[in-house]
Amino acid sequence: MSEGNGAEHLRLEALGDVAKITLNRPERLNALTNDMMGDLAALLRQVTGEGARAVLITGAGRAFCSGASLEGAGAATGQSEEAKAADIKGLFDTYYNPLAVVLADLPVPLVTAVNGAAAGAGASVALAGDLIVAARSSYLMLAFARIGLVPDVGATWLVARSAGRARALQMALMGDRMPAEEALRVGLITEVVDDDALMDRAQALSAKLAAMPTLTLGRIRRQVRLALEMSFEESLTVERDNQAFSAGTADFREGAAAFSEKRPPVFKGR
Repeated sequence: MSEGNGAEHLRLEALGDVAKITLNRPERLNALTNDMMGDLAALLRQVTGEGARAVLITGAGRAFCSGASLEGAGAATGQSEEAKAADIKGLFDTYYNPLAVVLADLPVPLVTAVNGAAAGAGASVALAGDLIVAARSSYLMLAFARIGLVPDVGATWLVARSAGRARALQMALMGDRMPAEEALRVGLITEVVDDDALMDRAQALSAKLAAMPTLTLGRIRRQVRLALEMSFEESLTVERDNQAFSAGTADFREGAAAFSEKRPPVFKGR
């Protein structure tokens, strides 16, 4: 796995087998431009293709991400309403939705370390984590309705599936801040830590996941997502197929041998 700056507003660090990606536009609270969304999706594909066994995403400065950038949004262009709608759909098909799909389909575990605000599309990226660690002072906010928009980048699905219909509607309709402690209570995030412990905890979790049988962990994260969409019987079939795959991996053989020999396993992600 190579290490470098990634795109202009994304910072990539290799922490052993963990690819740490920092949204790095602190002067704008890491607001996501269209290019940033495309670059983030490409960088995620790159690091997993180069062998990263876990991914950690956080934000530089005092925010995780304030949402999609609104610079230039709503400017008069002389276009018809139909043409504007077509342009917006094109942006979603090119940048927004592909990022949501890449986050959901990562073949390795994803940890998000939420510092400060995770608002709008930033909340979507934060909630895409398999393990979501939040600083005590941080908050989530679906602020879309406050400017006449609807949630995007998967926020509707992520919140409704995690916290239920009532909570999703409250967050999306009211657009209020949800403090980290409340997000933990309603099941949106994994844990809350003191601000100065955030990165140590997130990096420790990422390293622990990277040392596990990551091929199987990738199957688990997809298996859980599919279970939210299918019947019990269909879920049993997915479990069967994934177990047949996992039982053929070198990591399973290592795990079984280590158990038999009463020693810690050494997994390779193969």
